[in-house]
Amino acid sequence: MAKFKVVISDPQTGKSQSVELEEHKAVPLIGKKIGETIDGTIVGLPKHKLLITGGTDKDGFPMHPTIHGGIRKSVLLKGGVGFKPKREGHRRRKTLRGNTITEEIVQVNMKIIEKPKEPVKKKAEKEQPPAEETPAEEAAQQEKTSENKEEPKPEGEPEKAS
Repeated sequence: MAKFKVVISDPQTGKSQSVELEEHKAVPLIGKKIGETIDGTIVGLPKHKLLITGGTDKDGFPMHPTIHGGIRKSVLLKGGVGFKPKREGHRRRKTLRGNTITEEIVQVNMKIIEKPKEPVKKKAEKEQPPAEETPAEEAAQQEKTSENKEEPKPEGEPEKAS
């Protein structure tokens, strides 16, 4: 079954996060291509839109947007993904993976292109119940309120000495 490490980068903040998808959660990505936009709920970011920007296969070969399909192919490159020439006019034959996500892909790179209008609360904040006072704290609070609520003494009567 498919297992992907999805790296999601946020261009606005410059930060990225990694999410692992296994089995049935990874199936919606199979067959998608570089440049396609997907819904963020697949990777746990509801109301986000993500753009697939690339990836790597099980042997470390990068995905290339101009090679169609999910095949591995040896291509003559003069620059771009997979090869950075050190001098002008330099070309090299490199092995690259196609632009379609298959089960042989291990890492998928994405970037956020659309965020929700209001901030999304994290799951941890939703799951925590409101803070409750312990019985000792409740008793201390009741004592404080009872001390403050002493009955006022009538002004006309003198205090009795015991």
